Amino acid sequence: MIKEMHGKVKKELQPVMRHNNQQLQTSLQNNNKEQGRRFHFSIQTKIILLLFVALAIFGIVSAKLSYEYYLGATIGQHKRLGISTSALVASVVDADRVPNYIKYGEKASGYINTKHQLEIIRDSSPNIKYVYVYKILPDGCHVVFDLDTDETAAGKPGEVVEFDEAFKEYLPTLLKGGRIDPVISDDKFGWLMTVYTPVYDTDGICQCYAAVDISMDYLRADTDQFYNRLAEIFAIILLVIVFMAAILAHRIITPINSMAKTTDGFVFDDEKALENNLDLIRSLNIQTGDEIENLYRAFVKMTNDSVQYVSDINHKNETIRRMHNAFLITLADMVENRDQNTGDHIRKTAAYVKIILEELKREGVYTEQLTDRYIRNVVSSAPLHDVGKINVSDMVLNKPGKLTDEEFEIMKTHTTAGGNIISSIIDQVPDSEYLYEAKNLAMYHHEKWNGKGYPSGLAGEDIPLSARVMAVADVFDALISNRCYKKGFSYDKALGIIREERGRQFDPKIVDAFFASEDQILEVADKFTDKEKQNEAL
Repeated sequence: MIKEMHGKVKKELQPVMRHNNQQLQTSLQNNNKEQGRRFHFSIQTKIILLLFVALAIFGIVSAKLSYEYYLGATIGQHKRLGISTSALVASVVDADRVPNYIKYGEKASGYINTKHQLEIIRDSSPNIKYVYVYKILPDGCHVVFDLDTDETAAGKPGEVVEFDEAFKEYLPTLLKGGRIDPVISDDKFGWLMTVYTPVYDTDGICQCYAAVDISMDYLRADTDQFYNRLAEIFAIILLVIVFMAAILAHRIITPINSMAKTTDGFVFDDEKALENNLDLIRSLNIQTGDEIENLYRAFVKMTNDSVQYVSDINHKNETIRRMHNAFLITLADMVENRDQNTGDHIRKTAAYVKIILEELKREGVYTEQLTDRYIRNVVSSAPLHDVGKINVSDMVLNKPGKLTDEEFEIMKTHTTAGGNIISSIIDQVPDSEYLYEAKNLAMYHHEKWNGKGYPSGLAGEDIPLSARVMAVADVFDALISNRCYKKGFSYDKALGIIREERGRQFDPKIVDAFFASEDQILEVADKFTDKEKQNEAL
């Protein structure tokens, strides 16, 4: 795709270059007639020729690099959005129920709830155009889930859709349940990037594919705008060059030499470097009152545009990062809303975790791990520690009394289920480093310092630090919170239990940090208690 865009830029510039070459040839022929076979030019002509060549090359290279960077970054953003969204869709589809979904549609257990979750995912970003789930068989794509849009009616469960031409070459891989790279296509539905993620059942068999179509139509408008801007810049530069013939040589050479000397140190690695480039150009403050000053201002404007382009790309990157976080928080909220016992559990525990980690850092404990980046990653991923409860049935999750041994074993599986869910997301988005801490939290927050926890029976510092901190926050919140099967304990009683479990269930250093920041912990607890009382009153 990038190569095609480069070809298009080259094609657009060829008429301009041919016209300029013709002008140069005419000028050379006239000089040859007047001066015989001697090539003799005035200083003004030489400067005009040199300026034209230098600025044309600089403009073409700058435009090419700027657009290549923008296009590559934008496609990369769409790819990351598609991969993460497709992985999220795959995570909410129960592969074991796919045959029933195809056979019975909305009458199948869990179908409507899953479809609602898919609609939430689709509506989370304007760039997500279609969300659907297909089972790939030799006779075509069998609809499992399909969502209505303004342009297209949804396929019904079990309906067979013909294979798209763009996917014919991938059919052998899809029929085997393998993974394929995102596919970019341009047809009656628009310019789309399609991402397929296989959905495996409990036996590891691919039952279907979670598919997401990301719209890239707006890139066409951006391309036209880019070419218009390119034409404007060249028009300004050509206009300046025409009037330079009337300027004295020394009034031209000095400013140009100053600009040329400054641009020699230009760096284009990142936004900060581009801003430094702009500051260097502005520091020249060329004020000749003529076309040279116009050229200087156009040069400043072009450099400023480059900074704006990079800033815009960084802003879009940040938007996608926040969107990614929002997807995961939404997933955590959906899980929490199933559990009638938890209230604001994920938000309270995240607040406790942040307070404890910051206290540990102040005390100089675990200094090698407790960087600002690490703390941000743990706090961001803390709401996902109970995401595995999505695999626990409502009967067990919301049982008003004490769980039986068998039910407790089922409840314990939420740790490994959570780890597996986040692992599947990591497979699709391996550069999201905070997800690795999310996996640690989900998998190990019920491990105990003495090795008597679950699911792996880890002990001491073999338990990830983030999980050891969450263990304290999780238990404290469970103790003080009301449940349908118990009243919340008083702060004093809950604090006493935490103190008693120091060195047994909990890391002693983390317990010490917990009590060192007790006032902040209780302030958070009071805040959420007041909120719960207000909600009850309403």
